[in-house]
Amino acid sequence: MLKLLFLLGLLSLASLFVGVSELSPALLLAGDSQALELLFTSRLPRLLSIVLAGAGLSIAGLVMQQISQNRFAAPSTTGTIECAMLGYMLSLVFFGNGNQLWLIFSVSIFGTLLFVTLIQRIQFRNAVFVPLIGIIYGSIISSCATFLAYKYDALQMLSSWTVANFASILKGDYELLYIALPIAAFTYAYATRISAVGMGRDFAVGLGLSYRQVLVIGVMLVSILSASVVMIVGALPFIGLLVPNLVSIFYGDNLRKNISRVAIVGALLVLACDIVSRLIIFPYEIPVSMLVSILGGLAFIILITKGPKNV
Repeated sequence: MLKLLFLLGLLSLASLFVGVSELSPALLLAGDSQALELLFTSRLPRLLSIVLAGAGLSIAGLVMQQISQNRFAAPSTTGTIECAMLGYMLSLVFFGNGNQLWLIFSVSIFGTLLFVTLIQRIQFRNAVFVPLIGIIYGSIISSCATFLAYKYDALQMLSSWTVANFASILKGDYELLYIALPIAAFTYAYATRISAVGMGRDFAVGLGLSYRQVLVIGVMLVSILSASVVMIVGALPFIGLLVPNLVSIFYGDNLRKNISRVAIVGALLVLACDIVSRLIIFPYEIPVSMLVSILGGLAFIILITKGPKNV
């Protein structure tokens, strides 16, 4: 854990000084007004949004895998992100703007709960079958959102809303991501119940738990975390899938202990991808979602080919 925190600190420090505009420790120590403004207006908000987004999606993936009893489940493979997109479009259509957070969260929660209910009704389900159903389900939801975007001439707004890019994050734009902190704390306190649900309905009921209640709360946690990230920075696919599996390989399957680990590893992964995205064609940068998609897609293929026994 200490090594992970140390590495996160190093990458965070490096992230502050990577960019087109000049910023250096010497300028900050000299009290340069432009350097200080750049630090607090752009670089620091960008760093915090990266860390919170990576940690939030990773925790969402961990909880999703527990409540669905499937290691390949994640916000990007269960339709959660697509439902947030649909909620955004409904907000645009009915209210003229995409700022109706309650609507985006509600559609995301309802859509994710619908998916979890759907897979529970499938008699013969395996590790690979469930995420494939989720991808199909997400494609249907995404198509509905895209149809609305075409119909109401909002395709460009939808596209820019969903492609993850931290370049435009400034002070005052990212603060909603702090919702990850209380949700992480609540997840830690609620970990025993979520773990019990992950063992199956009969096991949870045998312990005197309300299976449905815990399931709904778990879905709410996943949906709120995922939707808040998509609303602020866009979609970061596969983070919620890859990080919990990596942590499980090295540290085991204890949900409570792994919450902090997946948060740190998720932040590390997104931060590393963001730094590379700024350097690979410097002074330009590419959307971080491009690198995350490549890395996450390759990892997903590896996990599937290895099979559930090795993940």
